[in-house]
Amino acid sequence: MKKIFLYILAGSLCFTACKKDDEVETYKEPEDIAVQNNYDDQAIKKFMNENYLDAQGNIKTFSATDASDDNEKKLSDLPHETLPSGTIYIMREGAQPAADVAQTVKSDDILTMMIRANGLLAAGTDGNVNFITNLKLVNTINDNGLPMIDPTFYYAKKSIRTAATTGVAQQRSYYEIEGFNEAIQKFKAFNNLSGGSPYNLQGVILVPSRAAFARDPHYPYVGTISLRNYSFIFNFQIYGRADRPDAEK
Repeated sequence: MKKIFLYILAGSLCFTACKKDDEVETYKEPEDIAVQNNYDDQAIKKFMNENYLDAQGNIKTFSATDASDDNEKKLSDLPHETLPSGTIYIMREGAQPAADVAQTVKSDDILTMMIRANGLLAAGTDGNVNFITNLKLVNTINDNGLPMIDPTFYYAKKSIRTAATTGVAQQRSYYEIEGFNEAIQKFKAFNNLSGGSPYNLQGVILVPSRAAFARDPHYPYVGTISLRNYSFIFNFQIYGRADRPDAEK
């Protein structure tokens, strides 16, 4: 009887230990925001080494079992620029508008975009840094196939700000992803492509959390899920731009 009890106890302890090993550790916010900034940079660098652009400019992850992508260039091997904010942009060769139709993008334009954007949370565990969470911010490419007009994360127009009932929600920074606004101005817009035009994505913008919402209050883009400490990755084509009326600036 004692032996049976010992066997049951040993089995129970083994199960408990195995369960602990399998559990995924939840995100713990570093007290020092500089640590989070370092996590962001490391995770973005790793993301750039693990992904490439397909024939239409979509971000794809290299396969460990399919050799068809073996000759693709990593995002990190494509020409890219890092802005003072830490935001990185990649301008895809052969996918930009011709000079005679290219439109300059300004910081307060009304943009029409085919776009896929995700928020990712970087964390360090046992010395390894990775993006541990991936949230959809917007995906016109796979959802309805129609471009998005005037995204608030690019520019929060006056009517939205004045309709807000709290002081923080009346600020543009509550809505806008600063690094995206900064980097998208490095690109040119097409001259108002029709909404049904086949997409050919122009590039990628990778925004670390310090150039997004960092730890500040923000608009609930994904419902009740906080985007605090989240970095963002944008894959897009600018179908067109228009001047914003002064009344909406």
